[in-house]
This record gives sequence, C-alpha cells and structure tokens, in this order.
Amino acid sequence: MNKQQLANKIWESANKMRSKIEANEYKDYILGFIFYKFLSDKEVKYLKSIGFDDDTMEQVTEDAGELVENVQKNIGYFISYENLFSTWLSIGSDFNVSNVRDALSAFSRLIDASHKKVFDKIFETLQTGLSKLGDSSGTQTKAISDLIHLIKDIPMDGKQDYDVLGFIYEYLISNFAANAGKKAGEFYTPHEVSLLMSEIVANHLKDRTEIKIYDPTSGSGSLLINIGKSVAKYMGSSDKIKYYAQELKENTYNLTRMNLVMRGIIPSNIVTRNGDTLEEDWPYFDESDPVGTYDPLYVDAVVSNPPYSQNWNPVNKENDPRYKRYGTAPKGKADYAFLLHDLYHIKPDGIMTIVLPHGVLFRGGEEGTIRKNLIENNNIDTVIGLPANIFFGTGIPTIIMVLKQRRSNTDVLIVDASKGFEKVGKNNKLRSSDIKRIVDVVLHRETVDKFSKLVTRDEIRSNDYNLNIPRYVDSSEKAECWDIYASMFGGVPAAEVEDLGAYWDAFPALKSALFTDLGSEYLHFSVEDIKKAVEGHGDIRTFEGMFDTAFASFDTVLYRELLGDVQSVNVSKEESVLASQIFERLAGIPLVDQYEAYQLLDNEWTRIAVDLEIVQTEGFEAVKKVDPNMVIKKKDNKETEVQDGWVGHVLSFELVQNQMLSDAVAALHGNEDRLAEIVSEYDELLEELPEEEKEKDFVNDDKTAFVPAEVKKAIKAKDADLDVLAILKKYDKLNTEEKELKKKIKAEAAELQMKTKATIEALTDEEAYELLRCKWIEPITAGLRKLPGNIVTVFAAKLEALSKKYETTYSEVEQQIKETESSLSVLIDQLTGSEFDLQGLSEFKKLLGGEE
Repeated sequence: MNKQQLANKIWESANKMRSKIEANEYKDYILGFIFYKFLSDKEVKYLKSIGFDDDTMEQVTEDAGELVENVQKNIGYFISYENLFSTWLSIGSDFNVSNVRDALSAFSRLIDASHKKVFDKIFETLQTGLSKLGDSSGTQTKAISDLIHLIKDIPMDGKQDYDVLGFIYEYLISNFAANAGKKAGEFYTPHEVSLLMSEIVANHLKDRTEIKIYDPTSGSGSLLINIGKSVAKYMGSSDKIKYYAQELKENTYNLTRMNLVMRGIIPSNIVTRNGDTLEEDWPYFDESDPVGTYDPLYVDAVVSNPPYSQNWNPVNKENDPRYKRYGTAPKGKADYAFLLHDLYHIKPDGIMTIVLPHGVLFRGGEEGTIRKNLIENNNIDTVIGLPANIFFGTGIPTIIMVLKQRRSNTDVLIVDASKGFEKVGKNNKLRSSDIKRIVDVVLHRETVDKFSKLVTRDEIRSNDYNLNIPRYVDSSEKAECWDIYASMFGGVPAAEVEDLGAYWDAFPALKSALFTDLGSEYLHFSVEDIKKAVEGHGDIRTFEGMFDTAFASFDTVLYRELLGDVQSVNVSKEESVLASQIFERLAGIPLVDQYEAYQLLDNEWTRIAVDLEIVQTEGFEAVKKVDPNMVIKKKDNKETEVQDGWVGHVLSFELVQNQMLSDAVAALHGNEDRLAEIVSEYDELLEELPEEEKEKDFVNDDKTAFVPAEVKKAIKAKDADLDVLAILKKYDKLNTEEKELKKKIKAEAAELQMKTKATIEALTDEEAYELLRCKWIEPITAGLRKLPGNIVTVFAAKLEALSKKYETTYSEVEQQIKETESSLSVLIDQLTGSEFDLQGLSEFKKLLGGEE
C-alpha cells in the first residue's frame, strides 16, 4: 500500500474502533500510540547501529547503567526491552493494559535532562485517558491491542521525503477534525489554509540562512510544520529552522510536541510552552536564572489561527508592551489581542499571518482604534478574504491578514478569494489552483478585476479605516438584464455582445462573420448554426493552432523532467518547475486560464509524487512489483482481512492490461457485453409473453423475471401453447448460455489477473518507463489539449444563449396569444352543456376576446 492507502485504511478502522468515544478524545489515544511507536522504533534503530540485534535486544534493561546513559545521551530518552512497542506485539495474548501503564510511567522517569522540556509529561493525556477505552481491564486491553495492531505497519523512517509517518499523522488529525464538530478549531487548521499561509511566509524568508518561527496558538502543530516545510524548500536545510510553539490546552500542547518530534526536527530546535498566550506572554527569561537567560522572543515569522472572538480580560493590559502602542482589544473579542501579540514578536524585517473572523475589518470601538493605528503605523500589508465554511466546526467567513513591522510601501492589498473553492462533503476547500492564484497576486501585489485591489492609505482613510472587502473589491457576478427594445422588436443589443469583449479581442474577424448591422445599437445573427460557424472559423483554428504549437514539445519536457533520471527528481520542488513551464507556454495565448491549466497538473501530481517517492525509496524495481490485494470480509461474524487477488505496487492492473494485454481485455469485455445483452433479451421475451401466462409458475411473483427451473418443467410437460413454448425455449437456451458465459468470464478474469501479475513482474526497464509515461504524462497532456476546445464550446454556448434570449419578441408572443385565444373560442362554440354551463362559457369567451 502507498501512504494514502495505508492512511485511509488506518482511519477507517480507527473510526469504527472508537465506537462511542468522541473523535476529539480518541485522536489523543491513537496519535499518542503512534508517537510511542515512533520513539520505540527510533531506539531500536539506534541500538542496532551500536551492535545490538534481535537476539541481544533482551539485554536492554534499566539495570544496564552505561547503556541507559548512552541511549539517553544520543536520543534523549530510554525504553527498556520489555516496554518496546515491538515487545508488546510479540507477547501476543499475554499483553495487558498494565504493560502500557508501566511503560509510560518508566518513560517519564528515564528522559534525559537535556530533553526534559521536549518530552516531559508528553504522554500525560494518553496515560490518564486509558481508562476511557473500556470499563474493565479486559476491555481496555482489547481496545489497546486492536489499536497497536492497527498502527504496527506504519514505517517510522522517512527517506527522500517519503514521509509516510508525517502524512498519516496529518491525515488522521484532519479526519478527526472533520468529525469533531466545533472542537476541531481547537487543534487543527485545514491543510490548504496552512499551505496558503506557508507560501506567503516562505517567500518573504527565502533568502535567509537561519530563521525562527512561532505559533502562539499551536494546536496540533500542523500550521507551524507546514511553514517550516515551505521555508526549507528555499533554504535547503530544515536544521536551520527553530520552532517556537505555545498552546493553552495540555492535550493539544502534547500533540504539538509529538508532531514536531516525529517530523525529524532536532530537539534543540523545538521550544514549546503550555500556557495562556494572552495572560502569560512568552517569558523573557528562565525563572531559575532571570539575568543570565534574559532573551526577549523576536522571530522571523509568526503564524496563528487563534480562537475567534474569544473572551479575555483587558484589565491592566494598557501598559503591556504588546498593546500600549495600538490599544487593547474589547473584553468580548480577543481577536486584536492575538494579532498584536503576534506583531510584537516579529523582528523588524519579519512577517506574520493570522486567521481571523471578517468582523475585525469593520467593527468599531476599541477595534476601530487599533485598526486605525495599525494602518497609520503601516503594519497591515495584505487582507485575504477566504471562502465561507472552510474551517471545520464553523461556517463563518474568515480572513488571513498579513502584517509586517516595517514596509517600504504604504498601500494595502485587498484580495477577495471567497469565490474560489471546491465542495468536499459539508465543507468548502481551497484547490491548489486557488492557493496559487492568491499567492501569485500577493507576491506581485497586483490589482486583478473582481479579485484584488491595491488600495492607497488615503482611500482607506476616506473610508474611515474600514477594511471591509466589498468596499474595495466587487467580486459579484453581473446581474442578468433584459433589453426592452430587443424584447419588443428583436435583435441582440450591441452592449451585450460587447460583454464578450475578451473573445472578440482573441477572435477579431469572427464578429463580422456572425452578425449583420455591425455599428448599430442592435445586431442580428447572420448564421443559422452558431456553434458550427464558430468552430469552423479561421480565428478559432488559429487560436487552437497557437495553443498546439506552444505545447508541441511539452510531453518531451515532461518525460525528461520526470523519467530522465527518476532518482534525482526533487519531489518537493518539481511541480513548481513544471508549473513555470506551463505558465511560460501560455504567455501570449488569450482566454486560457493559466490556473485552470495548473490545476490539471496538480490533479495528476498528487499521484505522480506518491509513485516517485516509492521509486526513490525502494528502487526502480518497485515498478515491477505486485502486492496482495487485502480486503475486509466477514468470517464467522467477524471482520477479517483476507487476500482477494493482486494489485500493482506502482502500476495499476488496468493500465497494464490496456497497454500490453489488449486482446485478452477485448475478449473479456466482449463476453461481458454479451452477458449484458442476454439480460436485455430476457426482458424482451418477458414482454412477448401474454399477460395471462405471466400468472403461471415459470414467472416470479413480481412478474419481473422467469423462474429457470419452472421453465424447464413447462417445456418438458409441454404445458403451454406453441407460441409460449417457443418463448420458453428461447429463454432456456439463453439461460444455458448465460451460465456458461459467467463461468467463462470468471475463468478469463482470473487468468487475465495472473497474466497481468506475470507481465508486471517480467517488465523490462524500457517497458516500465513506457507504462510510467502513460500513467504520469499522458493524462496531463490530454487534459491540456482539451483546454482550447472547452473555451470555444463555452463561447459558442454564450452566443447561443444570447440568440435564444431575444429570439421571440413581445409582439410575436402577443400574436401567438391571439391565435390561441381564437382557436379556443372556436372550440368553446362547439361545446354543449346545461344552460348554466353555456352562460359560463360565454363569459369566458368574452374574456378571451378582451371584452369588458
């Protein structure tokens, strides 16, 4: 299984196993055990590096003084053999919840002093919560045993960014957040929002050799980690990044520490604190040595997603150095308290990004004063309006605000990104193209119609420091309007034709080929088949040819970049390289949305990256491997994992079959098609059967199908007239063919699967590369090739809609009404009835004629 499949399998099982335990609580247990496995496996790896093997591992005990000190000195803690995760698995039915309690207690005792701040009480939430996993020692033991067996296959050593552990940890956190309701906001910022903030921060810090980053409301630590990961792409080394994190809730604080440690961040670069950010600012000194350790915290970047509009106590805060320059936030809304805290802790050349509710942009009172001071002190750099319902547990609209201590410019970039998203379940989600569109406009500080505007400080002053996004960026769609003259007399308003100006600029000669009366206020289509006229026009062919020329060699570039030297592809950077290629080729080509093209690349890149990580980790031979296809089936009323055939490790069976075993596939599909035809022929024969015959035993009670055994009896007894017997014989013959065909299809499918397995395992390197080309490159180029045609289709549809809009004039409608009324009057004259009926009809006829 690749990391996505493994993560999904663990999540599905964990979600079932948690039963009635809240998702918000259960996450602490499974993530805690994953972390313990990580620490345990890390120690085993170290022990083997110094000469231990599976046979001598039992010698690793607390009594081995020198060994204990050696391990503590090198990895920061010590776990004895009896408490190793692998030992828990090996003792089988002898495993008990007490093993876990003893192990966690021992871990706390055996942390090295140098790592005390990183590991102290890190398993407190897990240790105190074990009792919630069952109401007895036996049920707790079973629940824990199920959990540790569920996570036992997670590899704990990331190679070449094959960060399976980190991926699974993040995947589980995000899924628990999706199921945790309002509590999700306490520990998770959606990955896409993290990425957006990360790219903005990373670009600002990209030329630095060492950096410090800080999240004062760190939650699970995912936001901080994503920032570090993005910055590391520019720096080349993640060991030059120092992480500061503060979190109020102890269980969430423990998640932060676990997450940071498991990402391979060296302990000396992890500085965390369990405290109240607003009430207890990051301490400037260690209480044991106030003078010697005095060191105010100023960092290169602060990122945060604090709780929205939280109550706080502003009493006696007016002299707090964080607030005295700008003002204190009101008691009922701490949003600006968090923002000013973040701003205070960045260096003069630093940057901060914070997620806040929309209200901070326009609310008055103390918040209005703070906002004015921030603008006059030139701190606010960018405001980004996000889509509604993008965070788990709340549907309120939110923003990202970017601030700096010092700026060379005085304008503010306002971005309305609320319309760019995809719907995923109950939530909205930023797509990769949405993120890139936002990041590009922020980095280039561009004004883009209906998306962004660079606003001067004077304009903000004239709006009384109100930063509400619609004041500056109108992202609403143009309202549909109807031209009165065209509705009455026909024709298409020239103004509505000009609304398609971007198309006319791209196809300058097309308008005159489609319309008459150019230059007048109302135009008329000169062609009957608009779509055909558009698609066949020379301007369209030129446009499509320009696109084809621009991408003529792109498949070669993709092959060189991805398959030229698979082992050296930088997975974390390569997508950006390919995106730049796409953007360069689209330069000068009108109408094509470069971000739509980028999304096509990103859709495929997710799969390509997984394959690249596998090949770079396991070697190119991994492409020629197959794995057992494990599925869950019920056996003796228990769900059991069993093998059901095979699947390709990298290459799908379907791809290999279509490319290399097409004859066998065609034969199988031919038989499957014939099977479908037989079912259809059954229905036809049933239709031919007289209704009274359907009451007999050879038709089921629902009258929807023949009963095979009863059909045979009827044929043998000749218990029907000749026509009915003929129908039954046809059915019987088809039924025999169906049975034989099902056996044949089953055998052919089994044979094809084994043949596919053998084909994959016998692939030459040349064949494997060609199959990877089909899997990785063809979907990208095929998607790109469709873009010009899609644009033309949409344009033609707009023109057809415009034609239909004014196709029927009011006078024509009026004439049709008169003709209908006249016809109805004639029909009324032909009706007969009682005296009262005729009086009523006479009055109705007057109404039709418009008589008073």
